Amino acid sequence: MQIFEAAPDAGPSLALHGGAGGRVEELTLEGRAPYDEGLRAAFSAGWQVLAAGGSALDAVCASVEVLEDNPLFNAGRGAALTATGHAELDASVMTGAGRAGAVAASKHARNPVLLARAVMEHTEHALIVDPDVAFLECHGFQPVERGYFITESRRQQLERVLGGRAAAARHGTVGAVARDVNGRVAAATSTGGMVGQADGRVGDSPIVGAGVYARDNIVAISSTGHGEAFICGVVAYDIAARIRYANAGLAAAVRETIETELAQRGSTGGIIAVGGDGRIVVAHNSPAMFSARGTGPEPTITT
Repeated sequence: MQIFEAAPDAGPSLALHGGAGGRVEELTLEGRAPYDEGLRAAFSAGWQVLAAGGSALDAVCASVEVLEDNPLFNAGRGAALTATGHAELDASVMTGAGRAGAVAASKHARNPVLLARAVMEHTEHALIVDPDVAFLECHGFQPVERGYFITESRRQQLERVLGGRAAAARHGTVGAVARDVNGRVAAATSTGGMVGQADGRVGDSPIVGAGVYARDNIVAISSTGHGEAFICGVVAYDIAARIRYANAGLAAAVRETIETELAQRGSTGGIIAVGGDGRIVVAHNSPAMFSARGTGPEPTITT
C-alpha cells in the first residue's frame, strides 16, 4: 500500500485522481506525459475556483468536468465500454453539508458530474438511473448522441477484453475533493465503469458512502477501484466514521479501511481525501494511481 500525505494548510486544499490500477497500457512509461498534462489541466481548473474564493463544490465539479472531457480518462468522452459496445456513465457529488446528487447509467449527458449536481440542487432526489433526454433538457442540458463518448482506443480495448487477450480494467474512475477558504469540503466522482461490464451494471461511483462522501470539519472522499468491494465495504463512509467516532487521524483511517474493507476482500483501488483541517491524503493498494494534489497552483503529480 502507498500513502501520500500533505500537512494541513490554512488555505484551500485540492486533490484529484484519474484512476488506479495495474501498469497496463494507460500506465506505461511512454504514455505518462499526456496523463500528467490532463491531471495538471484538471487541477488548474479547480484551483482557479478556490484561489478566487469559490466553493469546494464548484472546484471539484470544475476539475472533474475537465477530466470527463479528456478522452484519456475513463469518464465522459473516452469512457470504458460495456459488453455491447456502449458507454453507460455514473457520477456523483456531495457537499460537506450532507447534500448529494448522483446519476447512474447516464447515456446522453456530456458531463455526468454536472447532471449529478443538478439532481442535488434542482430535484428532491439523490440518485437518478438512466436519465432520459427529457430529463436533461428539463434541467438545461444539451444532450449528446451516444457515439460522442466512444473512442477508437476504447473500441479496441473492448475487443481485446472480449477476445480474452486482456483482462477487464476495474479501476478507471476520476474524482476530486476540496476544502475551500471558508473551511467547507466537497467531493465528486465520475466513471465509465468496467471494460466489458454488463449493460446496467452500476459501481460505487454514484453511491453515497461507497465512492463518494463529504462532511464539513471531518473529510471529503472520492474513490476508485473494484466498485463492488467499495459498495460492500461502504468504504468512503467507513473512513469518515473512523475519524468522526474513533478520533482516528486521516491517514490512519484511510489505511485501516483499505486493509479491512479492500485487502481482506482481495480487491484493490485508491482513495483521495481532504480532511476538515485541509490535510490531504492520497492512498492506493493497486500498483499505480493517477493523482494530483496541492495547496497551491503547482500540484504534486503521481502516475
